[in-house]
Amino acid sequence: MKRPSRVAAGAVAAGTAVLASLLLFLWPRGSSSPALAAAVAGAASAATRPEGKAARGEIGALGPDADREKLVSYLRSHYGAHIREPYIQIKMLESLIGYFRVRDPEHWEQAVLDLVLAAFPDRYAEIAANLHRWVDYERWVAEHRSELNGLGEEQRRAAVWEERKRLFGDAAARNIWASELKGQTFADALQAIDAQGGTVSRKLAQYKESIEDIYQERSDDFTQRRQQELMDRFLDLESVQKDLSAESPEERARSLREIREGLGLSEEAIQRWAVLDGERDARWDAGARYMQEREALAKQLSGADLEARLKEVRSRHFGAEAGVIEQEEQGGFFRFTSPRRWGRN
Repeated sequence: MKRPSRVAAGAVAAGTAVLASLLLFLWPRGSSSPALAAAVAGAASAATRPEGKAARGEIGALGPDADREKLVSYLRSHYGAHIREPYIQIKMLESLIGYFRVRDPEHWEQAVLDLVLAAFPDRYAEIAANLHRWVDYERWVAEHRSELNGLGEEQRRAAVWEERKRLFGDAAARNIWASELKGQTFADALQAIDAQGGTVSRKLAQYKESIEDIYQERSDDFTQRRQQELMDRFLDLESVQKDLSAESPEERARSLREIREGLGLSEEAIQRWAVLDGERDARWDAGARYMQEREALAKQLSGADLEARLKEVRSRHFGAEAGVIEQEEQGGFFRFTSPRRWGRN
């Protein structure tokens, strides 16, 4: 892809066209992980990087009439400790671009640069260069959106990384998009685990090993903060669901406990999940009986007569939830014809 010529920064569309809006569409279509898609869109998300904890919050929270001194103080307190990092510089610029594009669409770039100079004069040259790189990258993504969306996943990823490295350099690009790289490595590891054989226990062990390999010294903290997400991702693997389906109820209960325990859930939380599993099992058992009765009635009755009988059957099987089931069916959704996802529904 050839490099587009530079144009005046003011020609860039006004509005908060920040990192998330540029990257979310690049995530592979059909991805089974909204969480990972969010991780890609949040490649500069402060919450996913240890140094970013100081950078949480948005400059817009200061209000539209914040004076220069307050803005400079905010930048120094939120970004100053790690301003040498390309990731932190881009995170700061992302916030400033969104702030000034709304307030001064014609001169937002100069407003950003003036504030950067006041806050970090020693780093001004490199931050200004990163701003120009970011504007170029933003423009490139917008101009090649259709072309990128027409590529396969690997080709699209390669094209995007080629442009990032060309603009920012390999090391800086890897720093800025570190979370995306880890997210992709994690997705690849999940795919590999799903494709191989072995028991649920073996898959869980490899899952935990992958987390440790990818997040290293931060793996315990990562697991603790994302227990629910990690548990859901593992349970969403088709091979895990197949294994759980093949087990007896007692074996399945033990496997679900092992998964939750292995991902660090407390005993209290594990017990709550066990209770929920029992409630779900009872609901699905009732759903199976209901669908059998429904099918039999549909062969005998129709119209208002059928609906009246189904109302009675739904009330008998589902009690207070019968009305919800009825509304779903009126909309064409029959929940008990959907696949059972152990530990998920």
